[in-house]
Amino acid sequence: MPFYHKLGKIPHKRHTIFKKPDGSLYYEQLFGTIGFDGMSSNLYHVYRPTQVKEISSKINVAPQIATANNIKSYRFHGFKVKPENDYLKSRTPILTNADCTIELAAPKKSTANYFYKNADADELIFIHKGTGKLRTHLGNLDFKYGDYLVIPRGIIYKIDFETEDNRLFIVESRRPIYTPKRYRNWFGQLLEHSPFCERDIRRPYELETNDEKGDFLMKIKKQNEVFDMIYATHPFDVVGYDGFNYPYALSIHDFEPITGRIHQPPPVHQTFETDAFVVCSFVPRLYDYHPESIPAPYNHSNIDSDEVLYYVDGDFMSRNDIEKGHISLHPAGIPHGPHPGAAERSIGKTKTEELAVMVDTFKPLQLTKQAMEIADETYHKSWLE
Repeated sequence: MPFYHKLGKIPHKRHTIFKKPDGSLYYEQLFGTIGFDGMSSNLYHVYRPTQVKEISSKINVAPQIATANNIKSYRFHGFKVKPENDYLKSRTPILTNADCTIELAAPKKSTANYFYKNADADELIFIHKGTGKLRTHLGNLDFKYGDYLVIPRGIIYKIDFETEDNRLFIVESRRPIYTPKRYRNWFGQLLEHSPFCERDIRRPYELETNDEKGDFLMKIKKQNEVFDMIYATHPFDVVGYDGFNYPYALSIHDFEPITGRIHQPPPVHQTFETDAFVVCSFVPRLYDYHPESIPAPYNHSNIDSDEVLYYVDGDFMSRNDIEKGHISLHPAGIPHGPHPGAAERSIGKTKTEELAVMVDTFKPLQLTKQAMEIADETYHKSWLE
């Protein structure tokens, strides 16, 4: 995240002596990205963060592709993904390409007996249902319905749920996730026309510093395999850190919509970006106020990107027969737009209560076998009159 954060105890200068109460040294770690050129933080550990006792096993979790080259529009019934007790087992890949994987998850239990690290990708977790706490080696974040959790690659974490009824929409990004650059000045500060600001971004607020040796199971995802590694010390042993690389939360309910006299294009809803895809938030807002405006979106051609829309809540005026948890896929190469009657129904309406998350990818998405199990095969005909 492009602004500075400090938590816990740190020395006055980087790369200098920092002693424990008993006179021995804390162990410094640079936690950085893009070589030494990207976001980074300096961490201080009770123990060396390099102590691996054993690499015991690995499993392949690569998405199983059902359709590699797709030009068909689909609707997927996301809530048909069955709940699983285990958090990692619950993560179900639906759509994927070389840059990202879009997953659904319905975990029932917290991660109790292991720690998790994604070494392949940044993770963007949208909380559709559930409350709890994201616990990381860089501090903890509370979460609730409507929160985006941004977890940079390499973060060690557990996730605690307060109930068993949880629904997550997850984007794994093999490119760093940033706030949109057009909303930032030269120094990274969010500008006045940005639909959210630094006050809306929740940073880790508490550190769990464990001075403990033993056998600690770490599950690490790398190149679509999850390795089981046994660490000799507790992964949450950081006494302090500072820098720009850490997890954070942003609520979709704090996104302030940009409106106009006539229908505004999707980029006004942009919330996050990478160089391979963008993420947008559609939130309750006033409709266009030109006396002859048509609030429904106009037909447009997906020439450069696949469009994925995850429906969260409210009334989606541009689509017919849409429910919570549905996902629509409109692939590159064909036009799409409102369903028959939607444009006419929208005329004269003053506001919408819809809530949705959109992912537009610049490379085509492949459909997984799990996606086809929850797919509506007739959706592409829903524009016929």
